[in-house]
Amino acid sequence: MEEEGYGTLPTSHLLGSVPAVISDEKKPSLISEGGASASNFNVFPPAGRGHPAPGSGNPSDGNDQSQPDWKGFFSISSYSPFFNVDTDVVVDRMISSVFPKSNFFSKIDANPDLYGPVWISTTLVFMLAALGNTATYMIQKKSDPTKAWNFDVGYFNWSASVIYGYSILVPLGFYFLLQYFGTQSSLVRFWCMWGYSLFIFIPSSLLLIIPVEFLRWIIILLAGSASSWFVSSNLKYYVEGIDRAPLVVGALVLQFALAVFIKVLFFD
Repeated sequence: MEEEGYGTLPTSHLLGSVPAVISDEKKPSLISEGGASASNFNVFPPAGRGHPAPGSGNPSDGNDQSQPDWKGFFSISSYSPFFNVDTDVVVDRMISSVFPKSNFFSKIDANPDLYGPVWISTTLVFMLAALGNTATYMIQKKSDPTKAWNFDVGYFNWSASVIYGYSILVPLGFYFLLQYFGTQSSLVRFWCMWGYSLFIFIPSSLLLIIPVEFLRWIIILLAGSASSWFVSSNLKYYVEGIDRAPLVVGALVLQFALAVFIKVLFFD
């Protein structure tokens, strides 16, 4: 009788005892307080979410709204789609910037690129520095062949500051102005359009080494007029039907002023 009584005592609470195995069908699913599966926490960080603030509650709450990830703005990989463009497309857009036959924004709407503007700006920086020195050499040898000539390295600093600064800051300024006036615009498309507008100054700089001052002014005025017309005519599509004429005129004046500045600084 005594042995039989001891055998009926429960043993699950004793030290060293092993709990009974529960089949998979009877295992309770691990559900968080907000209703999300615990397997979601295997991904870190959660997509579209940041770290919750202390005391803000469960991050899986259904009322939580995903916030934009501003880290992509500083990530190089975010800009890779804008450099995925064929050479034929870049050449066609460069030709369109010199001989505009239609709205340039409609041409780049499906795939605005930054490859062309970066290539054009960088090429123009080196050409202005090199050809500016060449023009100075030719003018000096024509006026006084006996005088020693020195290569001016400062031309590279000036050309990089002017071209990169203009192609980045001017489109950025017009983008914020249009946003202020309530007109939707695209900063990447502005960078693309203004970048291609500089292409005409590449062949023009080759002609500006001619040591004839009157001919130089004709060349730069023609190039500045063509580039200014390209920028202002395309900018009208963003301000069509709105009294934003000063913006269009301002873009035209700035583009023409850049042409005159190139002539005075590098080929005078």
